[in-house]
Amino acid sequence: MRVLAVIPARGGSVGVPLKNLAPVGGIPLVTRAVRACVRAELIDQVVVSTDHEGIATAASEAGALVVDRPAELSGPSASSESAVLHALDTAGQEPEVVLLVQCTSAFIDPADLDAAIAKVLDGGADAVFSATPTHEFLWNAAGVGINHDRSVRLPRQQLDPQYRETGAFYVMRASGLREHGHRFFGEVAVQPVSPTHSVEVDSPADLEIVRALAPFVDAPEPIDVDAVITDFDGVHTDDRAYVDSDGREMVLVNRSDGMGISLLRRAGVKLLVMSTEHNPVVAARARKLGVPVLQGLADKATVLRDWLAIEGLDPARVAYVGNDVNDLGPMGLVGWPVAVPDAHPRVRAAARVVLTRAGGAGAVRELCDRVTAARPEPVAEPAQARAALRLKSAPVAVGDILVGDDQPVYVIGEIGINHNGDLELARRLIDVAADAGCQAVKFQKRTPSICVPVEQRSQIRQTPWGEMTYLEYKERTEFGRDEYTQISKYCDERGIQWFASPWDVPSVEFLEEMSVPVHKIASASVADRELLRALAATGKPLILSTGMSTLPEIDEAVEILGTDRLIIMHATSTYPLPPEEANLRTITTLKQRYGVPVGYSGHERGLQISLAAVTLGAVAVERHITLDRTMWGSDHAASLEPSGLEHLVRDIRIIEQALGDGVKRVFPGEEAPKARLRRVTV
Repeated sequence: MRVLAVIPARGGSVGVPLKNLAPVGGIPLVTRAVRACVRAELIDQVVVSTDHEGIATAASEAGALVVDRPAELSGPSASSESAVLHALDTAGQEPEVVLLVQCTSAFIDPADLDAAIAKVLDGGADAVFSATPTHEFLWNAAGVGINHDRSVRLPRQQLDPQYRETGAFYVMRASGLREHGHRFFGEVAVQPVSPTHSVEVDSPADLEIVRALAPFVDAPEPIDVDAVITDFDGVHTDDRAYVDSDGREMVLVNRSDGMGISLLRRAGVKLLVMSTEHNPVVAARARKLGVPVLQGLADKATVLRDWLAIEGLDPARVAYVGNDVNDLGPMGLVGWPVAVPDAHPRVRAAARVVLTRAGGAGAVRELCDRVTAARPEPVAEPAQARAALRLKSAPVAVGDILVGDDQPVYVIGEIGINHNGDLELARRLIDVAADAGCQAVKFQKRTPSICVPVEQRSQIRQTPWGEMTYLEYKERTEFGRDEYTQISKYCDERGIQWFASPWDVPSVEFLEEMSVPVHKIASASVADRELLRALAATGKPLILSTGMSTLPEIDEAVEILGTDRLIIMHATSTYPLPPEEANLRTITTLKQRYGVPVGYSGHERGLQISLAAVTLGAVAVERHITLDRTMWGSDHAASLEPSGLEHLVRDIRIIEQALGDGVKRVFPGEEAPKARLRRVTV
């Protein structure tokens, strides 16, 4: 055992009673801490040190070993280090590295844990702690600046970040902890973590904050259940009623909920609507959805208990969605209590899952998607597969070019950063794309001071221009206004479109000033909500790459971007891409799910996979291009050289002709063989 994680979790708490069992997003804080450690690749064993039976049970169920914490180490004055040292004494095998992980941090990214552990294992530090970068100006009570000169107010971008300790985790050499008795010794380093992960729960107000953040921070997990029961008002509706002059009530529902319910029915999931209301609109909507309904209920919990027994369902494999206090009873009976985001605070606190979409705004569809995500994909029959391939969507206008089904495949030569900061090389690559018959070339646009992580900026890199820091290298190869003005002019002369992938909001503003016809969203930016909102606000057509992404992550991005002017690109972000990771049938999945044109962005060697994507319905193909795959730079090896690009475009155009229109008929070339060879008998 090289790495041991220790989670001290006392039963007592001054600020929040039994804090470590307080649910956030329906999951106790101690369980969240254990799960983060279990998911970290470099942690060999997880131990929870506690004096409380309930905490011990939750920790064990989450996958941790439990160490009984002695009374003398469980009081409010006992240090966390004492609990870690006690756990080390009982571990049986001395680890090389030990972690102190605190339940008070609700959001711990396993990747951050692994990054911090690697710094210690690699010898870069003796102790590493989690911290979030800040440019805050600190003052003391006397009005004196602590970390700044109050007479000089430098802009934020000119200030080096400082780091605020989050308290989430501390990684230490076990021998150093034993020698010094505290968590900071030797060479100390910082592990930067997201500001959204930095709230520490010490008070009821902190607990409310992390509960409010959980739906936005937690990665949605599939909900593996056999039945879904929903309340009606506030779940299928926005909890408002519209009354006409005759006293008839109408409610607002979301059409997408119907498709979600249909998918659940096809997957064999049992469904039920339960309501205390007598309003006929409840029965009418349930009838429209094809879902049984029980309404006018005074005691939902009793009715649900009887229904579960009649149906022979295991309550642990049932989800109930509610929004108000009369839903607390049935929520307490099932394994998956679910709340809409605007539910009563007591309902949110009782929920295992808090949805991100409100009632009447797609809450039911979101739940259905997460339930179907946990079920095995049905094997499509040949007829179903053919029907899927016939699925078509309206084309999107990119400048004067239509991109979509029944249109020529939109071929994009991805120059990206393969120009190596050389404008003349960029011109030559534009020539390569134009000569091959591409309709567009694409670049990447960054603000290095924003995009380069703080911990990487000063790393030394060997480049064709000599030794320099990584930040200097990124600035050296970044094109500015003068270069892109010339690129724009040259593309006009060659009759080819150009655009770029902006990696930050200032880059969006820059490209808008350059009047590009479309914006590309890189796979790395799928979860960058600030960037997505800025791109959606441009009103331009958008091309969304989906490498490194799950369907729920793509769902959230599409929710922000909308589908009116959206093109989605199936991609796998492996460079170079092995065939077994191409997963080209996802093109059909994305078409069915989002109803927008879907293309393919490839990083493989050769042409076969890109050509197969076209036969599966890809409306656009994007490939990195280079003059020579042996050139210096990270993307050249997975790029197409000029002859390869020419062959790709040529073969795409042949495939377009060969696909035809799908109408079976006798072609002119068959008439003579038919007359000569066809034999008809009775």
